[in-house]
Amino acid sequence: MNKLQGFWELKTLILPSVPWERYTGSQTLDKNKLWTVRVAVLKGNDFNLPRKVGVTADEAEAFARNLLKTLGKNDLVIYYPYFIAQKSGTLQVDYSRTVIEGVDKDLWNLLTHNRRDITVIQEKGETNIYGDKNFFAPEELEELFGAAEYIRRRYRSAFISDGPILLEWSYAQETDISRNPIGEPRLVFIEMKTVRR
Repeated sequence: MNKLQGFWELKTLILPSVPWERYTGSQTLDKNKLWTVRVAVLKGNDFNLPRKVGVTADEAEAFARNLLKTLGKNDLVIYYPYFIAQKSGTLQVDYSRTVIEGVDKDLWNLLTHNRRDITVIQEKGETNIYGDKNFFAPEELEELFGAAEYIRRRYRSAFISDGPILLEWSYAQETDISRNPIGEPRLVFIEMKTVRR
């Protein structure tokens, strides 16, 4: 499962995920919000694809329209309301192992800057925590482990042929046009894909 397939798959799950929509060129985005625009491709490298994060509606629409001109017909341009992450990370789920990595604030701190506040590994009935043991509230860790069990049940047969499933997550808040947080942070899954062993 690549990034594009993972976006579609996340829409079918009961897990909380970003409320993305496909951009076709006919949408008018709410000017009272900031927006994120992303790309997923059917074939080829799906790393470091163009994106705009936390931009105005006008900038998001212009960027999305330009992307549509360059992508294949089966590729995907998506948009969703911008959010501010309080903590982020990855959740890797395999047949009998769960690995949660977490970092303060944005996921880029983990994926691009390779910073990590905590790693939690659950395997063979044991849970080992490396790093800041106070990083997660107990209910947050419980929520992530619950998501891992849901993924494990749903994709059990896929682990054998495709490998582990990796989900990117954040505890995040939507914002107003001035980037002021709105509401309480909540868990949201952003991406889902398989990874090679």
